[in-house]
Amino acid sequence: MPATTVPPTPTVLTARALLLDMDGTLVNSDAVVERIWRRWAERHGLDGDEVMKVVHGRQGYASMALLLPERPMEQNHADNARMLAEETADVAGVVPIPGAPEFLASLRGLPHALVTSADVPLSTARMAAAGLELPEVRVTAESVGASKPDPEGFLKGAAELGVAPADCVVFEDSAAGIEAGRSAGMRVVGVGPRAGLHGPDVVVADLRQVRVEAAAGGEIRLYVA
Repeated sequence: MPATTVPPTPTVLTARALLLDMDGTLVNSDAVVERIWRRWAERHGLDGDEVMKVVHGRQGYASMALLLPERPMEQNHADNARMLAEETADVAGVVPIPGAPEFLASLRGLPHALVTSADVPLSTARMAAAGLELPEVRVTAESVGASKPDPEGFLKGAAELGVAPADCVVFEDSAAGIEAGRSAGMRVVGVGPRAGLHGPDVVVADLRQVRVEAAAGGEIRLYVA
């Protein structure tokens, strides 16, 4: 008899709220991030490949502080403002992560929030370019005093939803974001090729591997293939 292939048993996670990163998790903005940060690296005489290892998940000023440790922080903030304007104006190649439209649609009526290192104009521009609906609850760069990997953004998201951190599941793609989620006491679903290197609880290639179901008592059940 021919051998039969048994489909893998999905991992099941339960939560009361989901906290979603944007870049690399819902939106593929790698093309524009590469363009803008490699130009920045060239202007400062830095190796572009090394710069790209640092910048994902963090606010720009925090990446600059790591890459140019001798530079005054006020210069990083000023440079970051210019970079945000460039990034907001450049949405060429910004597309949804596979499965993101369906995933967000499945969350309607369930507690969830966007927690991103982007500011309001950038997050609005990128979600629109990708054809994605912005969650009602959003924690952006303007909302926090510390960038990921600090857990402040995720803790604020949980507080705004009225859910204990331990009852939240984070969706993230970057080292900084995964560290932030874990530091907040939350479980983390890693999305995409970067995520698996940084110890999330479970990792998926994209959001087509995640199914969401409302359960009794306000619980959310996640099936991760």
